[in-house]
This record gives sequence, structure tokens and C-alpha cells, in this order.
Amino acid sequence: MHPKQLLANYDLQPKKSLGQNFLFDNNVLSRIIDAADLVAQDQVLEIGPGLGSLTQRLARHVSRVVAVELDGRFIPILQTQLAGFHNVELIHGDILDQNLADRFQSQYKVVANVPYYITGAILRHLFDSINKPSLMVLTVQKEVAERITAVPPNMSLLSVSVQYYGQPRVITTIKAGAFWPRPDVDSSVVRIDLAGRQRVPVSQAQQDHFFRLVRAGFSQKRKQLQKNLRQLGLNREEIALLLQKAGIDGRRRAQTLTMFEWLTLAKTLEI
Repeated sequence: MHPKQLLANYDLQPKKSLGQNFLFDNNVLSRIIDAADLVAQDQVLEIGPGLGSLTQRLARHVSRVVAVELDGRFIPILQTQLAGFHNVELIHGDILDQNLADRFQSQYKVVANVPYYITGAILRHLFDSINKPSLMVLTVQKEVAERITAVPPNMSLLSVSVQYYGQPRVITTIKAGAFWPRPDVDSSVVRIDLAGRQRVPVSQAQQDHFFRLVRAGFSQKRKQLQKNLRQLGLNREEIALLLQKAGIDGRRRAQTLTMFEWLTLAKTLEI
């Protein structure tokens, strides 16, 4: 059933404040499922199931789906839509309040059409979890997808943050007409592979150290790296020596550095 009709049956309207745009294009839903490489034993976290279109498809492919929905108005709809699926655990709550290590004791994937207004917060929450997903397939704004998958010289704090944890790539672009209500922008499906990702540093202290460095580097986009790094409390000579050891020209700007260079710089600064 079209989401407009389904909501009308319950005398409901989507809330713009919650970024509620419902994907109803069956071809796109199928591409999202295909992108996740689902197998029967998989466990999946879905964020913002909405009216359950994607949830139903997920439940047909995997052993367990945990669907977290913030809007309590949709819970009765989801309970009806998912009544035939005994492998779906429906949670009424905010994904940012969920301890994912409690929900999943083993490997899991994330497949979701995330609310666009909190995409960044959701990514941080997933990456900060003790038990991180092995793979994420997310529908996000097209512009955000481009930033996540950027390469030098167009890197940003967001692209470095995501690529530190996993390898992202755009699966497909979705025209605004595939959603109801129609959003103002096109969207993209992004796949982020975390499993087997070789990441350095690995400890929490080193991780905090890495992101403190990166935040300093991107603090003023138009300034040279050697000037932005002064925020770390280092003097000009110390910064010059650090950059020399890392083999990086201090006159460059943060958006031109590769992930390897950021990791090298972090390791050099730690010595």
C-alpha cells in the first residue's frame, strides 16, 4: 500500500520535524537489500523503520531484525504490518539511546533509510559502539553521500571520520520522486564495509588522539595545515618537525591529505 494511503487509514500525517519521507519504490528497496549481501544467519539493525516496507523485506532474508522507531504513532502500524514475522524485534525509542552492545552480542549489519537531520549523530553512535556493525547500508542525502565518499583534495572531517572506520561507496542514486512526501533533494544509498578493515590506531586513547588531530587540521578550512595544528598546543618549530617526519608539506590544506597521511601524522605526533 502507498504510504499516503496507509497513513490516511490511521488518520496520520508525516512529521517534517522528524524528517519523515517514506521510500516506496520497490526497485530501490530491492537494490538496498542486494547491497547488504544478506544471508540467512544475519542479524540486522534497522533505524527508523517507519511504515515497515524495508523491514518486511529484511525479515524475509535474515534470522533477526531489530527495528528501532522513535515515532510512537507508527508502532501500531508496524505491529500490524509485521504481524507475520516472528524474527522482528520492534523497539519504540531513540536509536541514540540504544546500547548496541546489549542488543547484539555477535556480528550484525545495519540497513536503514536514516532520518537525514541526524545522519551524522547516527554515524557517530554506530562507530562509537563497543560492538560495531560489520557492514552498513544507509540511505542518506546525495550531498552527504558525496562527502562521505570524498577523496583528496575534497576530504572533510566527515569523510575522514567515516573512512577511518570503514570503506564507503555509493551504490545508487535515488530520485526524490521515489519518496512520499517528496523531499527537496535526491538521495543516495551508501555501503560502508567495516569488517576486516585494517585500522590504526586501535586503542581508545589513540583513537581520541587521532580525532583531536583531525579536528584541529580541519578547524579552519582555508588555512594551511601548519597553522591549524597550533591548536594542539605546539609551537611553530614543533609543528614543522612533526610534518617533516611525516613527510607532509605543512603548506597543504587538510582536505588534500589521504587517510594514510592522517594516520602517519597521528603516529608521528604520538612518538
